[in-house]
Amino acid sequence: MQSQDVAQRHAVALAGDPGPVDVEQAEAALVEHYPRLVRIAYLVLPPSLGRGRRVLTAHALVQRALPRGRKQPSALPSQASGREAEPGYAYLRERVLCTALEAARPRKGLPRLSQLPPLLPQVWGLRLFPRSGGADELALDQRLAALSGPARAAYVLRGLEKLSDADIRGLLDSAGVGDPGGALASANSVPTQPALLTSPEFDPCSLQARPTDLMRRRQHTKAALAAAGALAVCGALVLMPGGGWGPDGAAAPAYAGNPAAQAALDPAQLVRVSPTAWKTSARADFSVWPARGPLTGDQDLLRRALAVWARPGDTVRVSATPGTQTGGPAGPPQLLYAGQVDNARVVILYDGLRIARYAEPANGTAGAALDFARVDGATGAEASALLLGRSDGNVQYLTAPWVRKAAARNLLKPAAATTALTLAGGVTAPLPSPALQTGSCTSWTVLQLTDASGTQLDTDLGELVPAHLTAGKPGSPGEASGAAGLHAWAPFACSLAAERSAGIRSVNAWAYAEQPLPDGSGAGAWVCTRAETWRGDGTAALAQFRTPGSPVGAVVAKGTDVRACGPRDPHVLAGVLWKSAAGHWYLLAAGSADTATIQAGGGITAAGQGPLLMARARQGARATLKGTLGDGQPISGLH
Repeated sequence: MQSQDVAQRHAVALAGDPGPVDVEQAEAALVEHYPRLVRIAYLVLPPSLGRGRRVLTAHALVQRALPRGRKQPSALPSQASGREAEPGYAYLRERVLCTALEAARPRKGLPRLSQLPPLLPQVWGLRLFPRSGGADELALDQRLAALSGPARAAYVLRGLEKLSDADIRGLLDSAGVGDPGGALASANSVPTQPALLTSPEFDPCSLQARPTDLMRRRQHTKAALAAAGALAVCGALVLMPGGGWGPDGAAAPAYAGNPAAQAALDPAQLVRVSPTAWKTSARADFSVWPARGPLTGDQDLLRRALAVWARPGDTVRVSATPGTQTGGPAGPPQLLYAGQVDNARVVILYDGLRIARYAEPANGTAGAALDFARVDGATGAEASALLLGRSDGNVQYLTAPWVRKAAARNLLKPAAATTALTLAGGVTAPLPSPALQTGSCTSWTVLQLTDASGTQLDTDLGELVPAHLTAGKPGSPGEASGAAGLHAWAPFACSLAAERSAGIRSVNAWAYAEQPLPDGSGAGAWVCTRAETWRGDGTAALAQFRTPGSPVGAVVAKGTDVRACGPRDPHVLAGVLWKSAAGHWYLLAAGSADTATIQAGGGITAAGQGPLLMARARQGARATLKGTLGDGQPISGLH
């Protein structure tokens, strides 16, 4: 009705008493002038739609321009020759112009039909767009894009339809344009180029075809099929007698009903190990941990933990160490702990490869959390403790059943005494967590565990499994709890902060060289710390240097995913630019004991025999280091 009213107003403005236009006239005009009408719509539509959508929208607007009744008012222009004398064409042109301007006009609230993607025509699997023109066509397209919709319409009616300014004003006025004169003035800013308007660049009937994004289309198709299947299954489960999701707490809706999946979610099927199994087992890993905690009999809590593991809902906070899968268990997992820690109920489960920790508030299920960590191959010291909870800067652990004593130790003070921690049901008393400390590093508290085989040190790096600390030559390191290990770690403990939340399995400190300093400044200590990850890659080797007057060491070189300083390549070479107390600058370099020669290049040229090198240097100089081992094998310095 709105388009009919517009046509009536324009007919009165230009022709006085127009004659009727029937459907046959309009259809004949549409067939004869279809390419021209589509070109007009394409040029007037906003370029922000993109070339592909403009093409389909232009065709849709022209096809919707046919009268819906047997008779429609005509709109006769003042010209009386050629197609301009055809009432059907004039009517269709005005309808197309009105709807194209409607699509370009901003609107608050619901969009108009012309502003929506066209229902028809539709092309599936192909992108259609006009053929590309030359530089002149591109320049004109850019200038038209800068005009408003009415200004583009005025430009097209003048250049393509050859209408006078008076006729253009009348058409724009009848199309609802508030300032036809302003639109004409804006159109005058672009030189009229009729030949370019008729070029293939602006012909939506002569098109190129290209495929859409095939990979994305396949993904969307698969996702749609999977979603439809999941919706059907979920609907069936909801309608099953006695079904429902209430007992599962924060879990998402169930999506599978096969026996293996159901067994993995049944708390009655959880694996529970005998409290004495570890004493006779040949293995010392998580598989021989008994189920502990006061809530191991809470079936509702265990059911929620299993359900959330299998399908965590949108409100569940899920985290995992790098390289750890977060999917549900393949079968019934092993229960290690269920109890309350501070203000949360905690369940810890083990599926042979991963530790899963479920935590929910003590007064509800909103805000549940699910954390994962890889533990494949963990044994002995690496399977001696698991995180229970963190709060107020402290951390609590669940220890292995073979652990006899637990204590807290400040790694920065190797001579200081330890602080004993009570063990209640394998749960340690809270101890300060270095993973939560902020500001300057003034202490680094680690967990010291004692069992029948000896004492070990573990440190919290923000994950479920603490990192095991060792000291000594790669390939045969010892526990860091000995006197030598404690003194090796003390100046470099704060460097462990760089390995937080990186999936660290163990960290070894290797004091590989001691170097006399020039100008009688004593001797500097070279230490390489190497962090191994559970996933294998992402290892980090840090070369650190400490002078006698400094309580802590400084990181001077780093290698990521390198074999240096590790069991597969127990060699290392690094250097540092150092200023003596006398104000002189030196290049100091040191390699492991089997380094035969060291050469420096780049900004400093020097060479020497043996594992140590010292050379005068300038402040800010840069050097590259290369060396050879005793067997002639080359070695490169860490950067």
